[in-house]
Amino acid sequence: MQNIILVGMPSCGKSTVGVVLAKTVNKGFVDTDLLIQQREKKTLQEIINSSGNEYFHQVEESVLLDFEGEDCVIATGGSAIYFDRAMEKFKEKGVIIYLQVTLDTVFERLSNIKTRGVTLEKGQTLADLYEQRVPLYEKHADVTVVCDGCTVEEVVEKIVAAQGY
Repeated sequence: MQNIILVGMPSCGKSTVGVVLAKTVNKGFVDTDLLIQQREKKTLQEIINSSGNEYFHQVEESVLLDFEGEDCVIATGGSAIYFDRAMEKFKEKGVIIYLQVTLDTVFERLSNIKTRGVTLEKGQTLADLYEQRVPLYEKHADVTVVCDGCTVEEVVEKIVAAQGY
């Protein structure tokens, strides 16, 4: 009863693909961003605005490490890959799938960066964030699925084919 853990940049489709994938392979669905919001009783952006990126990352790592679900599709936040211990824990209980998109696709899809709950450091651009995170997604991924130009259903089909469901 392995988990399927989705990682990737904000707007790559983790949550949207995750719901459809969970229905397709008959698993539960969990969005760790929603777990963070439930724990803190604030939106991601409110947490970042009121307490800063460092606090947000502490909460995110804690939520990831505390998660004990099985037989789930798990949509992680874009910054989940910063936490090696959490990624190792997820890898023990499932397969980590990197939903890969180009920076251009991120720019096209991420129109609400100021309200989306993306942890940018002062002076850091979205391109900087992309360059910083991509090697980490690649490091932790068991499977990489190229999502550019694909519908949600096509991405789900690629994941299902890669996992042999």
